[in-house]
Amino acid sequence: MDKKLLSRSILVIAAPALLAGCLCGPCEVATTNKELALTSFEVLRSGEIDKLDELIATDYVRHCQATPDVEVTSLESFKEYLLREAQTFPNPEITVTHLLAEDNFVAFWATYAGDQEGPMGPYPATGKRMKIEFAGVHRIEDGKIAETWVTWDNIAGLTQLGLFPPQPPETLE
Repeated sequence: MDKKLLSRSILVIAAPALLAGCLCGPCEVATTNKELALTSFEVLRSGEIDKLDELIATDYVRHCQATPDVEVTSLESFKEYLLREAQTFPNPEITVTHLLAEDNFVAFWATYAGDQEGPMGPYPATGKRMKIEFAGVHRIEDGKIAETWVTWDNIAGLTQLGLFPPQPPETLE
C-alpha cells in the first residue's frame, strides 16, 4: 500500500476519536477540575462569595508569598480576605488565559485588573488602575478546591498605583 494512502487511511479512521476528545478517566478528571477552577474565577469576578461554599473546601488553605501577612486557613477566612479585597478593588476583572490540569492539580495564568478605591494594607486609596498578571496552582480534593498557591509581582502593581518607588521622607528644617 502507498505510504500516503496509508497515512490518509489512518487519519480518516482516527479523526472521529481525536475530534471527540480524550475519553479516558484522567482526561475527564482534568476537564472537570479545569471547569471547577474556571467557575471559581467566575464567582470571584461576580463578588457572590457565598457561591464559593459549593466550590471550595471548608479547610481550604491559600499560600501566597506576595501577601505574607495574610493567613487563609479556611473557607471562612478566605471569604473574609475577599471582603477586605473588595473594599480595595470593588470591581475586579479577572481574565484566565491558561489552564493546565494533571491529576488533582490545576495550574493557571491570568490577569487581574481593577481601580484601587480603598486602602491596601498600609497604602491609601489612589483611585488608579492596576493590571497585573498572576499565576497559581489549585489542589482539588473531593470535587472542591482544597489548597491554592498563588503569586504575582507586587512591585509592578504598586508602580501602576503610583506607590512605588516610595516617596522620600520630607526633610524637617
